[in-house]
Amino acid sequence: MSTRLRIGQGYDVHRLAPGRRLMLGGEQIPFELGLEGHSDADVLLHALCDAILGAAGLGDIGRLFPPGDPRWKDAAGVELLTIVVEAARQRGWRVINCDLTLVAEAPRIAPYSAAIRARIAAVLGVGAEEVGLKATTHEGLGALGRGEGMAALAVALLGGVDG
Repeated sequence: MSTRLRIGQGYDVHRLAPGRRLMLGGEQIPFELGLEGHSDADVLLHALCDAILGAAGLGDIGRLFPPGDPRWKDAAGVELLTIVVEAARQRGWRVINCDLTLVAEAPRIAPYSAAIRARIAAVLGVGAEEVGLKATTHEGLGALGRGEGMAALAVALLGGVDG
């Protein structure tokens, strides 16, 4: 019996807009703007979904949850991640660990980092120490640097067992 490993990467970006809740990593973050999108636009979880889907050979988040499909209107990122993790499990994969980077000028997420990591870990079925989370700015460059939106990058390591 040998362990198979696969790495996937994900990226997501959303524009900031008034009148929306800001959801990051499944947590509501107090901020005057939220992310615009068909679902809750949680860039961290969307990037993580794509990383897991890519590693498992299951395509991408847009294929699984088409933005024009009314079933996913205002869907919580945690719900989408739960479905993705289950789809990967059905194909014989489990998440070993992941690492996420948020690119945003504001707000600071350090006060919410432990809660975000714990929420993601619970959905993935791993310990919080297996969920990396960092944030950086775009140094004032471009639309992200002007605070017009947020982006996230994610990598996920999946393991499977050949038997």
